[in-house]
Amino acid sequence: MLSRDHPPSRIQVYLQGKNTLMKYEWRKKEKEIYLPQNKPVLIDIPRYKYYTIRGAGNPNSSFFGEYIEALYATSYAIRMSYKKGLEPENFYEYTVYPLEGIWDISEKAKQSFDGTLDKNELVFTLMIRQPDFVSNEFAETAKEWAMKKKKNSHIENIKFIEITDGRCMQMMHHGSYDNEKESFLIMEEFCTENNLKRKTKQHKEIYISDPRKVAPEKLKTVLRFQVS
Repeated sequence: MLSRDHPPSRIQVYLQGKNTLMKYEWRKKEKEIYLPQNKPVLIDIPRYKYYTIRGAGNPNSSFFGEYIEALYATSYAIRMSYKKGLEPENFYEYTVYPLEGIWDISEKAKQSFDGTLDKNELVFTLMIRQPDFVSNEFAETAKEWAMKKKKNSHIENIKFIEITDGRCMQMMHHGSYDNEKESFLIMEEFCTENNLKRKTKQHKEIYISDPRKVAPEKLKTVLRFQVS
């Protein structure tokens, strides 16, 4: 089982005689989860807390960005709460976790699926993980702050829940989202060779790169699906 390398509530270090707050960075502390190599690896993912929002349709449509904006607005409301002097108990500074998405197709599309993906039939749950110190009550408070600051109707639909991916196969995909099938074939071949079975065609993507700043051929995306 993957160990949970969580920081204490406040880590104080002394550098050149100055009291400095150490920021928790997932890129450094949780490489196994968020920065796998570009080859299949079996991993057990513990239970974590997330802001989530559900939707459907083509992610290339303009509406998709509104879902992402809503998630980041609530996530940063928590991250920056210390500037208001309203941070929750055991708060520590940290880097906001990356955007994740669980992807599937509609039940109607499953009935006639022939291997060709119609992006208009996609259904998804987008999410951003939150630190362990975030309680249900504080998550709702941060949502209220976000709704006052951002005029985004999707914020109201965000849920704060705990999720465990459990036993999974994952790998880093390099390149365009449209070429992910190549990586999934490698992962499924690995499963066959190691007597593992993919539970469903549903999968998770973790977006390490920002597509607004990175060329499609240089994107890094963690691909993950549950196995037994």
